[in-house]
Amino acid sequence: MHTILGAGGSVSNSLTRELEKNNHTVRLVSRKPIQTSGNTSWAGADLTNYAETLQAAKGSTVIYLCAGLVYDKEVWQEQWPQIMQNVINVAKETGARLLFFDNVYMYGLVNGAMTENTPYNPCSVKGEVRAKIATTLMDESKAGNIRASIARAADFYGSASLNSFCDLMVLDKYAKKQKAQWIGKAACKHSFTYIPDAGKGMYLLGQRTESDNQIWHMPTAAPLTGKQFIELAARIFKVEPNYSTINKLMMQLFGLVNKGVRGSVEMYYQYDHDYVFNSNKFEKAFGVKPTTYEDGIREFSQTLLKK
Repeated sequence: MHTILGAGGSVSNSLTRELEKNNHTVRLVSRKPIQTSGNTSWAGADLTNYAETLQAAKGSTVIYLCAGLVYDKEVWQEQWPQIMQNVINVAKETGARLLFFDNVYMYGLVNGAMTENTPYNPCSVKGEVRAKIATTLMDESKAGNIRASIARAADFYGSASLNSFCDLMVLDKYAKKQKAQWIGKAACKHSFTYIPDAGKGMYLLGQRTESDNQIWHMPTAAPLTGKQFIELAARIFKVEPNYSTINKLMMQLFGLVNKGVRGSVEMYYQYDHDYVFNSNKFEKAFGVKPTTYEDGIREFSQTLLKK
């Protein structure tokens, strides 16, 4: 059985579709109920509660940790280490393989491409939390206590819930014939991982035991500058590439009245420097290529235009 802890998000939904398409038995675990059918079932659990998490994961052969917490550094500092330790203990108890879906915050500001060998040098509180829990997980794996891997992705695009900045501020805006917004410098390069590619990447890791005990970057196309991304999106949506930019001071001011924006200010360094994510290791090992931005935006545009 394949168990997804923290189900209901964009990546976990994509992973679920891949598992169901290939006739796997799936258990979705979350606080809120999720409607299921066929070989997929739902179990309720609070991942900060070990007993609930263990009960929900019993019988698993592969566990995917795809949880997303409120975008607040204090919440992350308190809950992420607790969740990670609980899930590690569950993996020990059940003997299941563990795949953790992660981001790139622990790398900090990188001069050049981010790879699986990039050292951890966080420059944010959230990055420090991510570095801590990733190190905890891989230390257990290296010690032979569990079989675990980390799957990392760049910023997303292609989420129907519009929980990424480019989906909300560029693609959805152009779908509505509105002016787009871009965070930071549009002249900087920025990598984006297409949600279906992340889901498929997680699925493939779950199928291959030889991928255990490693870090993997999910398939991600070579970066575009913000201006190039905007112009491509505008062409696909058949609108003029009109946009404005949001600088750090503006984010700080918005953050005075919006807690979500306030939580994003410390990550601004990702948008006023090049943000280059390399997935060559995964592409070579699994023989896959990431979806091009042209194809990904065009495919996602069909979802947005139906709204």
